[in-house]
Amino acid sequence: MTDTYTAFAGQHRLAAGPLGHIALAVKRAEATPGAPILIYADATGRAIDLDTRGSEAEVAARYASPPAEAIGEARGRGRPKLGVVAREVTLLPRHWEWLGAQSGGASVALRKLIDEARKREDGWAEAKRAQRRAQDAAYHFMSAMAGDLAGFEAAIRALYAGDRPTLEVQMADWPGDIRAHALKLAYDHVTEV
Repeated sequence: MTDTYTAFAGQHRLAAGPLGHIALAVKRAEATPGAPILIYADATGRAIDLDTRGSEAEVAARYASPPAEAIGEARGRGRPKLGVVAREVTLLPRHWEWLGAQSGGASVALRKLIDEARKREDGWAEAKRAQRRAQDAAYHFMSAMAGDLAGFEAAIRALYAGDRPTLEVQMADWPGDIRAHALKLAYDHVTEV
């Protein structure tokens, strides 16, 4: 999954997408004096800085995505394709006996037990973590872009209460692009979980 970013020129959305796309849009917008440009990481809602010095080609090269084969190239000894990590486990003799009697041995049995336990967890915990990450991202963005707008405090309370109707009411008079991006950050994760 590619990280996405959103750039704003003042209160208006300038561009959204991968970092390379944003960097070029910002470089082009900087050629025309205007509102200050701010860039936000969609995953966190936090502002980031970009280096847009040089030509468009230099900026594009600076923020180009790394080739897929370069990611995760260096791996150590062992079973690198599986990502196996050796660690010590301390068990009672009866546990070792039971594990040793299982098909595939102790390592396979432990991996199966862990996978089964993870499956039994009903996704609720991950959904709650995703919701909290989205709320935090929306909060960071809203604090930076709307902290001085009417209804900000009530909007933050509604955001963390999970009360979207109240949040939308509190943001009704905010600039459209800021309102739309805050809602995107707060609620678009629901379809991904």
